[in-house]
Amino acid sequence: MKKFGFGCMRLPMNGKEVDYSQVNEMVDYFIENGFNYFDTAHGYLGGASEIAIRECLAKRYDRSQYILTDKLTQSYFNKEEDIRPLFESQLAACGVEYFDYYLMHAMTAEYYPKYQRCNAFKIAADLKKEGKIRHVGMSFHDKPEILEMILKEQPDIEVVQLQFNYADYDNPSIMSYACYQVCEKYHKPVIVMEPVKGGGLINLPEEAKAVLDGLNGGSYASYAIRYAASFPQIFMVLSGMGNMEMMKDNVSYMKDFVPFSEEEYKAVDQVRDILKHQETIPCTACRYCVDGCPKKILIPDLFGCYNAKKQYGDWNSDFYYNVNTQNNGKASACIKCGKCEHVCPQHLPIRKHLEEVAAVFERKE
Repeated sequence: MKKFGFGCMRLPMNGKEVDYSQVNEMVDYFIENGFNYFDTAHGYLGGASEIAIRECLAKRYDRSQYILTDKLTQSYFNKEEDIRPLFESQLAACGVEYFDYYLMHAMTAEYYPKYQRCNAFKIAADLKKEGKIRHVGMSFHDKPEILEMILKEQPDIEVVQLQFNYADYDNPSIMSYACYQVCEKYHKPVIVMEPVKGGGLINLPEEAKAVLDGLNGGSYASYAIRYAASFPQIFMVLSGMGNMEMMKDNVSYMKDFVPFSEEEYKAVDQVRDILKHQETIPCTACRYCVDGCPKKILIPDLFGCYNAKKQYGDWNSDFYYNVNTQNNGKASACIKCGKCEHVCPQHLPIRKHLEEVAAVFERKE
């Protein structure tokens, strides 16, 4: 198993539908080059990600040829009796008889008691005994002390999925490296999500690009993904690839993975320092905040416009702000209900940021 996985949260789309022809091509290229790890979740693309796994992977390849991870998300169950039917529906949606990895999804101090109350860990252990799960783990979005508490209380967790990238290495709201160290302490292999920070480590400011351009070639994504993969406790780095160009670039440097050099670590340290001085909103565009917004504000899209405007002086930002608010709420439409902040894995003060966005794009002439 190579150290690079296909994250299926940002698949190529044809309007509102997954573009199966593109996904088929990407899956074929991925497998032909020796890769086999695929990651999905019930809520990705409104359920369409699991279906795409069935249509583009499970129906076209023998089950022994790939490793598949799915997740139990707290918003899809309310009591213990909900979990097994949900799990069975996920198997059916993906067209498989078992998952190689099944993760308790987006674990936080707030959600952990619900998983306990509904006996989710016990049910997962039972499903493992039945052969429907090979390995049980969790994806995690909270502080390192919470991670340590859960790993102490749930010693059967075999793997932890973390947000880990060079920008969030010491970010006080993410604490990537501190969480990684907890996994090291408890000898838990780490799966990395958001290694490129939702594309943010590709769209770098010019000063940061110049630092990486001074190295020995390679895309900006390559430095982000190889950085994460260079840590010894990390056994898998996921990338949400939206087109064949991304796929080919990622495969080119992960097929025969070479760990970071000392020169590359120093360069990334410089880039991190540059990014710390940028006035941006650290949103990864996971889109958990969008579904529950009563004003239908496309929060990550508006934050993207704001970041481009602030970070790069992007003259297209005003245009895209209008596009993204034409049939959805503007930033100023926020009623401060806080539903978005309740589900945000990054713990962002979204309501405050929306005020900042409105001040930039909705200022009166």
